[in-house]
Amino acid sequence: MKITSVKVHKIDSENSKMKGIATVIIDDCFVVRGIKIIQGEDKLFLSMPSRKVSEGEYQDIVHPINQETRTEFEKAIFEVYNNLNEVE
Repeated sequence: MKITSVKVHKIDSENSKMKGIATVIIDDCFVVRGIKIIQGEDKLFLSMPSRKVSEGEYQDIVHPINQETRTEFEKAIFEVYNNLNEVE
C-alpha cells in the first residue's frame, strides 16, 4: 500500500477540538474521505470515518487494521497539516 495523495482542510474554530478533515488516496485508486484530525489532551490524533449504529455508539466505516498502516496514515496526514500551519 502506498499513500499517493493527502489533502487537509484546516478548521479554525477556537472552541473545537477538531482541527481538520483529511482525504487520503491510496495507490491512486482508492479514496478515504472524512478522516478527522482531533486535538487530544496532549497530542493530535486521527478519528476515522464512522457512522452511528442503533445503540447510539459509533462504528468506524474504514480503519487501518495494524499499527504500521495507522502510523503511515498519521505521518502523511500530520505532515500536510503541519505544513499548513507553517504557511500561516
